[in-house]
Amino acid sequence: MWKKLSLQSRIFILLGALILTAMAGGLVTVWHTDAIDSLVTDLINQNVASYQAAERLESALLRQKGYVTYFSLDQDPEWLRHLEEYHQDFLAWLARAQASANNPFMAGLVAEIGASYRKYQEGRDQVIAYYQQGQHQAGAELHRQLRQQFQELFQLCDRFKLIHERRIAEAKQVSRFQAKVITHTALVLITGIAVLGLLLGYTLVKQILGPIRELLRETNQADLANPALNEVQALSQEVHTLREGVDLAHSQLKRSQVTLVQSEKLAMVGKLAAGVAHSIRNPLTSVKMRLYSMRRHLNLTPEQQEDLEVISQEIRHIDTIVRNFLEYSRPPKLKMQQISPSTVVDWALTLLRPRLESFQVAVTVQRRQPLPEIWADPDQLKEVLVNLMVNACEAMGKNGQITIIEEEDFLAGIGRVVQIRLQDTGPGVPPAIQDKIFQPFFSSKEEGTGLGLSIAARIMEEHGGSIQMESRPGQGAAFILTLPLRKIRYGNHLNS
Repeated sequence: MWKKLSLQSRIFILLGALILTAMAGGLVTVWHTDAIDSLVTDLINQNVASYQAAERLESALLRQKGYVTYFSLDQDPEWLRHLEEYHQDFLAWLARAQASANNPFMAGLVAEIGASYRKYQEGRDQVIAYYQQGQHQAGAELHRQLRQQFQELFQLCDRFKLIHERRIAEAKQVSRFQAKVITHTALVLITGIAVLGLLLGYTLVKQILGPIRELLRETNQADLANPALNEVQALSQEVHTLREGVDLAHSQLKRSQVTLVQSEKLAMVGKLAAGVAHSIRNPLTSVKMRLYSMRRHLNLTPEQQEDLEVISQEIRHIDTIVRNFLEYSRPPKLKMQQISPSTVVDWALTLLRPRLESFQVAVTVQRRQPLPEIWADPDQLKEVLVNLMVNACEAMGKNGQITIIEEEDFLAGIGRVVQIRLQDTGPGVPPAIQDKIFQPFFSSKEEGTGLGLSIAARIMEEHGGSIQMESRPGQGAAFILTLPLRKIRYGNHLNS
């Protein structure tokens, strides 16, 4: 019957038996806990409280006897005050004993203690009265007679205490018996759990781990002779490796698709740029020459001069667009040479001085000393700096501020680098487009081509560096150019 069951059924049956056995043990434990709780509660509510009351009755009674004896010796009223305190204490504990009496016998015994105490109190008060009246002999005689009443009363209190001691002992015996029953039951359950656990372990090893080892043997990836081999962990590692391989292949496929799309874009842009260069640049050159000739030889009115200036600006704008397309589709080869980036910064500022003055933009260069020389193409780096500063001027408008910070640094994984930080005081780049500004053909300007920053990013990558942007709305934008000082080979040159 057992062999005819499926593996799933066998595991479920064994697990169910284990769970039921564990639940039975839990139920027995709960039952034992409840029984012990009831026993302890009953013991405290009925016997312990009454036992405590009996002890306090005896203590209060002994204190009263002592204070009566002290008073008989020196008739000090202070002893009577203490006597009254313990008299009230005895009455209070007697009331508690009456409240805790849970059967007629105990109630009768408490009532007998109360009656005997009242009789003893009458004799005690008479003894005190004799001593207060100066009748010492009569008081001493009655005091000796009173001792017999005291012994009888004390014996009643002691009997009351002994009864509760016996009940507490009986409760302990019941608790021990229940503990033995629970212990035996627990041993039986533990034995059952151990047997079921062995059966489940045998099933897992024989019918689960065995096939897993066979699977690992076929993959030739695990040392099956290793006694510490964790088959499940080894199989998990194999599956994890397989998933990593699939994820890596998927990522490479996605990158290939992106590269393919980018290549298609570049191919289309190259064709477009070549067509534009052939169809537009030559006519534009001719138009610019004609306009220049007209401005020199014709006597034009101010309105005509303004019209010609607008035409010239638009032609220059068209020529810039064409040049950007050509540069993006057919990037020029780097002409590497040793040069300090600080020198390139100075060249860019000299070139842009008229533009900066027209925008009334102030430029501050923070430079402790010129940056060390690196292998780079100064014209390409100058183009990056010019592009960034022109963008900053257009973003700030009039009366802006550009701060250029030059410094050396060390970056983990790269090594020593030089950094040029261009910070402007413009409105900043909105967060929604910050991750798009370096993408080709993306522009926030109505007349922009969307190629300036993408060309700058490509130039920095070709130099083995990077360009990053930091911006918060209303706090300007900062572009950080990073160039490594480590050795990078460019054709026959080394960047060191």
